Order: sequence, then C-alpha cells, then structure tokens
Amino acid sequence: MDSVIEVRNLTKRYKDVLALDDVGFDIRKDTIYGFLGRNGAGKTTAMSILTAQNLPSSGQVRVFGEDPYENARVLSRMCFVRESQKYPDDATSRHALASARLFFPRWDQELADDLVEEFQLPLKRTIKKLSRGQLSAVGVIIGLASRAEITFFDEPYLGLDAVARQIFYDRLLTDYAEHPRTVVLSSHLIDEVSNLIERVLVIDGGRIIMDESTEDARALATNVVGDAATVERALHGREVIHRESLGRVASVTFLGRLDAAERDALASAGIDLAPVSLQQLIVRLTQQRTPGRDAFAAAAQEGSLR
Repeated sequence: MDSVIEVRNLTKRYKDVLALDDVGFDIRKDTIYGFLGRNGAGKTTAMSILTAQNLPSSGQVRVFGEDPYENARVLSRMCFVRESQKYPDDATSRHALASARLFFPRWDQELADDLVEEFQLPLKRTIKKLSRGQLSAVGVIIGLASRAEITFFDEPYLGLDAVARQIFYDRLLTDYAEHPRTVVLSSHLIDEVSNLIERVLVIDGGRIIMDESTEDARALATNVVGDAATVERALHGREVIHRESLGRVASVTFLGRLDAAERDALASAGIDLAPVSLQQLIVRLTQQRTPGRDAFAAAAQEGSLR
C-alpha cells in the first residue's frame, strides 16, 4: 500500500478530555477519503495534528515519511481548509487567494478564477463582511486551486446552498480525475458525499471504528423488511443496530452480510432485502456507545464480518 500518511498510537488529551485515544491508520496516495463522525469525535483534532497545527500528547505521525511539525518540505505539499480559518481584519477575498497562491507551488490561477465566478465570490469585500457561505467558498476555492498533494477539507461547505455544494462536488471530482491527489473530506452530509469518497474513516469517541473502502463499508450491514415475527426468527443471534415497525411489518438493520443461501431462505420466507445507505450505517453505529458497536469496530478492523 502506497501511504502518504501513517498514524501510529496517536493520543491527544486536553486536561481531562481524551480527544484521540491511541489512534492508528494510514492514508493512501491519490485517494478521496471521507473522515466521518459526530461533533466532538476527534476529526478536527486529528487533522490539526496531521497538518502540524497541533501537537499530539503521544504517538507518531509521518507525512511523506517525515514528521510534519515545522517541516516546510512537508507543509508546502499539504492544504488544510477549515471552517475556523482566521484572516486579518482588513483582508479581502482577493488578499486571501493571493496569499494562498504564494504558499502552494502547484496553485492553478485559472482554476481559482473560474471558481470565483462560479461561486459568485465578491473579491473586494473584506473577509469579516462575507456571509458564512461566501467564507466557505473562499476555503473551497483555495483547497481546489492549491492542487496540494494532500488536501484536508474540514466541513468546507457550511453555509453553502445546495447549488454551491454541488458545484464543489462536481469540480472536486473533475479536477481530481485530471490531477489525482489525496483528499480527506470531513463531513456531516454523508449521503451527499458518499458518491465522492473512495474510502471511509469513521471516528467515534476518539477511536477509529471503521477503515474501509466505501463499497465494503456499505456491505457491512444489511436491512430486511417483512413480517415482524418472521424477521425476528430469521435474524436470531445477529447484531441488530436499528429496528422499526409498523403494525406487523418490521424493518431491521443488522451487522453482517448474507451469503446466497441465506438470501434465498429469506426470499422464500417473504422477507425483502433493502439497501443500507452509508449515512444510515454510520449514524446507527455512532448513535450510542454500545458493546455491539465496539464488537463491530474490532470485527471490521480484522475483516471478520462476512
């Protein structure tokens, strides 16, 4: 595996808060990752450490094989777009883009100009007077036009309307196809980004509970719909993560996969299989801390879920 980032035993503690708990994972070259999890799960803390804007309490981070902290060789090859980015009070959108152009050696000014027009960004307006969506557009433009070898987007589209978000998704995919690089996308809009991302990293309570290809992640759970009593008998002994019922009909989502014989048996019993969306799976897994969730995390990392 061609990794550009290697994380081992990463821990970050803020006084009595354990933000990252012995985390380990790799980020592959030229891959779009979804870095997903609830608020406070540790996403921003992890990305801040990977981009040398924060220091770990313990553990090791290697980016392009080196420690990123105060390392210009590494930092010039990364871009971190975050919601809380600060600018001088008198800085305009034009100033922000001009500064970024100086920092990123692979900057594409033509792409930046196109994006300014598409997002209808007012270049002469000061940053502090921009709407939340316009401020997000500044970050998105910098993240895309930088063409950095590794780009982190931490909730980059807060305040963007549906049209603007779709512009971002479309331009990201188009530019990624022409200029492959590693993209780590943190998002709460899981269903919107599910068709963009190639791998899924899910963090919950400071621990990685899923590190899978998007295709494999979707197959980690199964949803069945049918007569409630029949469904319950068919699923005896399986780890159920969600259950809904309406009269005598039940819809149950459980962890694990079904082989051909099991699928045929369910069909014969009048039970229908329904797809499980990536968002539904991740929401169910991170809704609460349960033994089932912890068992799933261990099983998924060992590749033992069938």
